Amino acid sequence: MKGECFAKFFSAVDKHRNLILSAERHIWANPEIGYKEWKTSAYLEERFEKLGYKLTRAGNIPGFYADLDTGMPGPKILIFGELDSLICKDHPDADPKTGAVHACGHNAQCATLLGVAAALKEDGILEGLCGSVRLCAVPAEEGVDITYRENLRKSGIIQYYSGKVEFLHRGYFDDVDMAIMVHVTNKEKGFTITRGSIGNIKKRIIYKGVAAHAGAHPYDGINALYAANLGLNAINALRETFKEEDRIRVHPIITKGGETANAIPAEVVMECYVRGISSDAIYAVNNKVNRALAGAAVSMGANVRITDRPGSSPLINDMNLMEVAKTVMEEIVGSENIEIFDDFRAGSTDMGDISAVMPAIHPYTAGAAGKPHGNDFYIVDPEEACINPAKMIMGMIYLLLSNNAERAKEILAKKNIRYSSKEEYFKDINRFMQDKDLVTYKGDGSIVIFG
Repeated sequence: MKGECFAKFFSAVDKHRNLILSAERHIWANPEIGYKEWKTSAYLEERFEKLGYKLTRAGNIPGFYADLDTGMPGPKILIFGELDSLICKDHPDADPKTGAVHACGHNAQCATLLGVAAALKEDGILEGLCGSVRLCAVPAEEGVDITYRENLRKSGIIQYYSGKVEFLHRGYFDDVDMAIMVHVTNKEKGFTITRGSIGNIKKRIIYKGVAAHAGAHPYDGINALYAANLGLNAINALRETFKEEDRIRVHPIITKGGETANAIPAEVVMECYVRGISSDAIYAVNNKVNRALAGAAVSMGANVRITDRPGSSPLINDMNLMEVAKTVMEEIVGSENIEIFDDFRAGSTDMGDISAVMPAIHPYTAGAAGKPHGNDFYIVDPEEACINPAKMIMGMIYLLLSNNAERAKEILAKKNIRYSSKEEYFKDINRFMQDKDLVTYKGDGSIVIFG
């Protein structure tokens, strides 16, 4: 009986194969980075409305959600598709003007979301189900262009850099009970299940020096670039203090290194992530990093200003929800094509913020080749990348919401999330938000460092 029901839901996806695959190609060909995905959002909005959905748009940022109610009371399941791309200018398919390219496969997610939306509109598909489904096209998962996001924040358009966090802050998920999304990866076949992934905060660092003629009067300047280089070396010197179990990653880049070679650089701008397995681990290491940045500034007589912002919370997949996913995956690809790792990936996703406040899962599907975020990343098997995830999600909707939604209710009864409320979650992540000068030079010659 179960197999027959799965067949019904899988067939509903197959009926819309052309819609799904054409969406994947269109979005691949029109990449946009976070909070700029207006064309991508409009493309999906048009197709959702043709399917008969009433949309709730984010309005001043891209993205939307749409609800489908079974007509019977029960839990609400949230399904995500991420709108944004990366920047990888040397990718052959990168936008020649912006450098944007879907080198992480979010185009496949959007196609999957559209496929689920279409399948859920098939006649009879909701019979016997209780509860509802929220389909959400969400912006800004990738942490690129921090300066642009900070300008949006300062203008009051957003409060948070990551799209799911911003949507959560706006209340778009207040009535949601659990969440599902699937991410494509560079695997030949099947699905991958992990325990989760680490979190991060995002940093903007500005070293301030004094400009001077680099040849005639370098001694009249304070070299901000040298201070920044010392800061990088100080961070590297800290690495042996990072505990293996905390899974720390710190990876800064310099986005502005000076104005001209014949002038002592007066300003150097850096961006940086600090990643870790827990919010407390990230917080502790970030304090070390700030201390290192400040010490480097002092050694040159420079100053340094930091802008720290919450990035992504660690992802902890709900294993009871993952068991439901595994059951459906076996129907699609067979148990031999499912890999399970009881470990945390070293990447980050703002799906972690969703998992902090409700049961959520973020498994991986095959279908891509090349290095994720690299110049050789492509969708090579759209069946694996788009169709199979849509079938997995549809099968999960069936298992979770059938039989008076007993499976979903059981998962909710057993949930083990990190925060008791959205308010508690935001209170915790807001401790990462700070803007301050790390060094103060006193008139009596003393120096004060804020670490």
